[in-house]
Amino acid sequence: MFKKIAICLFLAALSLSARAADTNSLVWHRATDRVDADVRGMALWPLLEKIAGEAGWHIYVEPDTTHTTSAKFKDLPSGDALKMLLGDLNFALVPRTNGVPQLYVFRTERQNATLLVRAPNATARHVPNELLVKLKPGTDIDALAKAIGAKVIGRNDKLGIYRLQFGDADATDAALASLKNNSDVLAVDYNYVFDPPATPQLLANPPVGPVSLTLDPATTGDPCNPVVGLIDTQVQSLGSQLDPFLLKPISVAGDAAANTSTITHGTAMAETILRAVSQAAGGNSSVRILSVNVYGTGETTTSWSVALGIQAAVDNGATMLNLSLGGPSDSAVLDSVIQQAIAAGIPVYAAAGNQPVSTPTYPAATPGVIAVTATQGGQLAPYADFGSFVSLALPGASVVYLGGQAYVIQGTSPATAYATGVAAGTKGVDCLPWSQIQSAMQQKFPVPK
Repeated sequence: MFKKIAICLFLAALSLSARAADTNSLVWHRATDRVDADVRGMALWPLLEKIAGEAGWHIYVEPDTTHTTSAKFKDLPSGDALKMLLGDLNFALVPRTNGVPQLYVFRTERQNATLLVRAPNATARHVPNELLVKLKPGTDIDALAKAIGAKVIGRNDKLGIYRLQFGDADATDAALASLKNNSDVLAVDYNYVFDPPATPQLLANPPVGPVSLTLDPATTGDPCNPVVGLIDTQVQSLGSQLDPFLLKPISVAGDAAANTSTITHGTAMAETILRAVSQAAGGNSSVRILSVNVYGTGETTTSWSVALGIQAAVDNGATMLNLSLGGPSDSAVLDSVIQQAIAAGIPVYAAAGNQPVSTPTYPAATPGVIAVTATQGGQLAPYADFGSFVSLALPGASVVYLGGQAYVIQGTSPATAYATGVAAGTKGVDCLPWSQIQSAMQQKFPVPK
């Protein structure tokens, strides 16, 4: 009898849960900026994912923020709708003249909202009407492009990779299907878009001071003196003490942005790498950083630009690579460039992602890449991705400086930069094989279970 009652109650609960899930609807009328909602017991993260997809905004949330929403309304202005949906949480919607509006959701201060919320349909994000293709040596790309009605708008003959543009989406998809069956084609896919990197936030009371590191004379080409290829945004001046560690920068995405007082993600990653180098090498090192700007002046980058950036770094002497960037889509063309670097003995460190899920982030999940996630207080950070593709876990917060002002940046991006810096600093001191360094790091920085 009791067993039958328990089963009935369980089935009833499932029925109620299903009915509640059916009512979780959210419609954002972008033309009028008004919202309809019928939401019951919805957690914060899926709610923000839904808003990101419906409104088309970039949304950043403060780590460890939780909220459950139950609300029903129709035709509310977006500001009023956000108040109903977010309850007692703070939020700030920042319009941008030449960019996507940004919504910050936080408990304490806006500057602490650092985790990007990816829209559920992010897997479909690619540059419209473009394909990337890798061809067998000797294949005539111009003849191939003409045959399928494409225009070649980017090329790297050394790698055999090309960027093709088509007239519309139907022509693009038809060409993709055709090229997948072409024996002269080694790889083909869309030109995927990578998410905007996290933004460093002002920090009033920094727990640590600026990096202290002295450059030892380096011998060009010495395998014991690593050159870190930092594939990222522009790197600004780090000051008179640290600038000697920066080699002449490269940009593969047009002219670099002006060197402003606003700290860039690349600058934060470069300084994080050097802080880890200092800790691993005892304050003196011959490590250098070769920064490669793959973002240009834009918020996002693409798999094409990242592929070109990696090859530019390798061609200019990088002996290891830091990719504190990523997205949900796997690019076979980008993978082929990464695999060539790995085959040449160049270790590649990449960020696992900040969506607290086990689904792969690329290029971190590309075979052979060392995927790095983030810790907080010795545990897996609440925002950090996990899964079988992740190799290392390091602190997910870094204090950095620009012009005497302290900033903090959180996520698997700085964790990756820490990992790269530890490996580079260790290599510079002991000149151990990369495989031995990686094995030791896996012992020291295991992924929390």
